[in-house]
Amino acid sequence: MSTTSKEYDKIIGICRELFGKKLKDYGCAWRIMRLPSLTDQIFIKAQRIRSLQENEVRKVDEDETSEFIGIINYALISLIQLELGVATQPDLSNEESIKLYDAKIALTKQLMEDKNHDYGEAWREMRVSSLTDLILQKLLRVKQIEDNKGKTLVSEGIDANYQDMINYAVFALILMKFE
Repeated sequence: MSTTSKEYDKIIGICRELFGKKLKDYGCAWRIMRLPSLTDQIFIKAQRIRSLQENEVRKVDEDETSEFIGIINYALISLIQLELGVATQPDLSNEESIKLYDAKIALTKQLMEDKNHDYGEAWREMRVSSLTDLILQKLLRVKQIEDNKGKTLVSEGIDANYQDMINYAVFALILMKFE
């Protein structure tokens, strides 16, 4: 499991570095995005991954890597928005944004470690395409919860679904031997 923890940290380090660079370019313009818009952004990325996995011909010479990174960063932004609510203007410094990012990923990594312990790293035997399908399933669940105005009868909340998406995307990048 310590191998998984190190691989996880390496992937998140790459995602965090990109998040930081985009903060320098754009600030926290993402603060104005509502959760359904963020969910749709993640959905577009997951759909593109599935399309890349299914189609033999690619018109753009890219693989799934950047899309999985996008899923991770948009899901982390979604967790921040869930906590802070939507702003009408960018209202966080880059340092505050990074601090929130780090706090959300720490909770998400702890969830991964707890589940990984209980499931015995079963994800290592999965296909990347299955992880993509699980992300898409989580997205459809989130969309339904959003349509229900956040109310659920017996299901986990939106935050747990975003955390699972992050962890599935990290697992996919690990399985793809992303460096």
